[in-house]
Amino acid sequence: MKKEILRWQVGDITITRVQEIEAPGMRFILPDATVENLGTIPWIGPYVDPAGDALGSVHSLLIESADRCIMVDTCIGNDKDRLPMKAWHKLQNPFLEDLADAGFPVERVDTVVCTHLHVDHVGWNTRWVGDRWVPTFTNARTLVARPEWEHWSAEKDDLTQTILGDSVQPIFDAGLVDLVEVDAEVAEGVRFESTPGHTPGHVAVRISSRGEEAIITGDLVHHPAQFAYPGWEDKADSDPKLADRTRRDFMDRYAGTPTLVIGTHFAGPTAGRLVRDGDAYRLDA
Repeated sequence: MKKEILRWQVGDITITRVQEIEAPGMRFILPDATVENLGTIPWIGPYVDPAGDALGSVHSLLIESADRCIMVDTCIGNDKDRLPMKAWHKLQNPFLEDLADAGFPVERVDTVVCTHLHVDHVGWNTRWVGDRWVPTFTNARTLVARPEWEHWSAEKDDLTQTILGDSVQPIFDAGLVDLVEVDAEVAEGVRFESTPGHTPGHVAVRISSRGEEAIITGDLVHHPAQFAYPGWEDKADSDPKLADRTRRDFMDRYAGTPTLVIGTHFAGPTAGRLVRDGDAYRLDA
């Protein structure tokens, strides 16, 4: 089935979603995201499957600003040893073809942004060619927040080292990485916004043009249901207390504003405006 390409216009900047995979079932990250709990959220319909289970998406967001082409996060990637994550192990997806069909052949991308260095955000940084992992986006500088790299590069567990070894270290070896601060400017109208807690150097990406605003969440929120239940545990957070404060601050800051909130793992319409809804929030697509 051909995946839907979604696009949004923010002033003079265009943002395009190119999806790698979509699948139901997010309780491995959000234990409270049961069908029963999700069913209590009146507006959740676009973000669940026909059985009422939470849908998650893995996608990249391409930002076109003037003559720049910026890719935010590079999904999971093909051919990679991802056991025990069986659903992501040795994928064979047409993601690069889908990118090209959407108008983004790999040669066109001039900047890659990693909101953080988790497995499903760095995978297509590289691809298997011949007998080695090589950079996919050879015309691009890859921007990584300095504290994010300092944290993960010091981790010695086998899975982290596997992910860094096949998806991050090769772009360092090729001299394609710039370590930047958590508030770095990426391009005119595009900059990092520090959102720590999910990982130590996690960033969102803020887009501003001609008085219009959008923000790409990264993993500070995994599913729109977290707006309705801000206190839900997120098992993927490295610092749960800090992540909870970051999420609540984010919701308080953007609720009731015209800022377009674009979820890095939101399926369905993927984007909307955040609105206060009693003691919590909702996402109006």
